[in-house]
This record gives sequence, C-alpha cells and structure tokens, in this order.
Amino acid sequence: MSKLLLNLTATLATAVTLVAAPAAQAQIRTPAASPASTITQRVGLTDVTIVYSRPSLKGRAAFGDKSPLAPLGQRWRTGANATTSIKFTDDVTIDGKKVPAGEYGIYTIPRANEWTVVLNKSLKQGADVEGFKEDQDVARLTVKPYKVASKVESFTINFTDLTPGTANVAMEWGNTGAKFKITADVDSKVMAQIDEKITKNASPAPGDLAAAAVYYAENNKDMKQAVAWMEKANATDAKFWNLHSEAKMRLKMKDYAGAMKAAEASKKGALASTPPNGEYVKMNEDLMAEAKKAGK
Repeated sequence: MSKLLLNLTATLATAVTLVAAPAAQAQIRTPAASPASTITQRVGLTDVTIVYSRPSLKGRAAFGDKSPLAPLGQRWRTGANATTSIKFTDDVTIDGKKVPAGEYGIYTIPRANEWTVVLNKSLKQGADVEGFKEDQDVARLTVKPYKVASKVESFTINFTDLTPGTANVAMEWGNTGAKFKITADVDSKVMAQIDEKITKNASPAPGDLAAAAVYYAENNKDMKQAVAWMEKANATDAKFWNLHSEAKMRLKMKDYAGAMKAAEASKKGALASTPPNGEYVKMNEDLMAEAKKAGK
C-alpha cells in the first residue's frame, strides 16, 4: 500500500472517530420519575402559570408523620425536583392577601388539620426547602385540608371553581387536598377600557358598545346605560346574539314590549344565519314566552 493511501486511510479513520464520539457520549434519555408539568389559566384578565414536578405514591403514604414524601409539620417544596413556581401577569389577591405581579416559589407545610402555604421570592431552592429566607415571603396563608373523592396517585395541581374573576388552586395527592383562592382585579381594568373606548371616544365601535353593555348587565351596573349602549350597537351592526342580549336586558328592566321586539329580531337573524342557529331560535322563543306571560 502506497504512503499516500495509508495517510488517506488514517485520515478517514480519524474523521469517523470524531463524528461518532459525540453520539457515543450523548446521555441516554429516560422517563423522569417525577415528570414536569406546566398549567396556565386565565383568571379574569390575568394569566396564572404554575410549573411543578409530579411525584407518584408507588405504594407510599403522601402525608403523615412517617411519610418519606411529605411528612406532616415539615416544609415541603409542593412537588419534586426544582422549586414549584407560580407566575401572575398582574397583581392579584390570594385569600385576602395582596400579591404583586411576578413569579414566586410555592412552599407548603402540611398538617393534619391545616396547611401553611407560602409564596416566596426564591425560585432556586429545589430540595433545600429550609434554605430560603422568610423575609422574602410575599404571602403566607393558612388553609384547611380536605379529603379527595378518589385516591390521587400522582401529585396534581389544578385550577378549579372558576368564575369571571376568581379561581382556586387545588393541590391533591393520595387522599388529601388543599386549595387557595386567587382573585384578579377585573372591574377596574374593564372600566378603564370602557372609559377609553366608549366614554372618551366620539365614535365607539359596535363591538365595544356591545361588550360594555353585556359587562354592565352581568355585573349589576347601570342597566339603562347597558340598554342604551346595546341599542346603539344594534342600530349600527345588528348581530342576532347582541339582539338577544338586548332582549334579556329589557326583560330584566320589565320592558316587555321592547324585550319581545328585540327577541323577534334576534330569532329572525338566527334563522337567516348559515347554518340556521337553532339554539338562539329556541332561546328567543323562550324569552318571548316569558315576556308575554310577565306582561299580562
């Protein structure tokens, strides 16, 4: 074999080794014992995101004096692996305590009759749950645990009991659960938008008028103003769903003739839609029957 061929062979062998080396050194990926989970919920106009890891029981007790997972009376990272975190895009209130927008670690102290839930600025503690500084706490809550309907194998955090401006954060594992309530500041933000887009706007859009009217009606504000806005929206761009909302408002104000008229127009629009909207047809027929009965 010539010297040139020997050199070429050696060069090729070295290149193959260099290409193969990174692949040989790559770490084998396997499923995590406590897989990561991220859940996000909009509460009012605020996004709330929780990032946590989900340990499983595997025949062990979740909470108890001798539990290897979350012993009673001891601070717990509320999950596994990295610090469990909760993030708010706006200021919120949690069980009556003001919490600024931001991201915080969730730490808990489970007990038989009550849990302490702590939101702390530290996000890097991991298993070192005793290492964070209490002067970095942003909220400390006391909540009552409850018994879950069926055993929860993997630790689970969910958003429950949703309303337009509130939600509960439920933490459940084994036969035990605990939750705290988040309240978002909705009204001041909506009212600020109404002020900008309607009150201070000489030519408000029909969609904004309708949205403001529905908000007023559903939150027990000025019903006359709600009807006026919806009437103006429908005079410019009559959508059958907005006409039905106007009918409901007029029925609530005991304007039975006006409710009948708006419901009839809504029904006509629902029938003319493609495809015809049978649900709104039925709702308008029911409303007209109610208005007719109440107006006698």
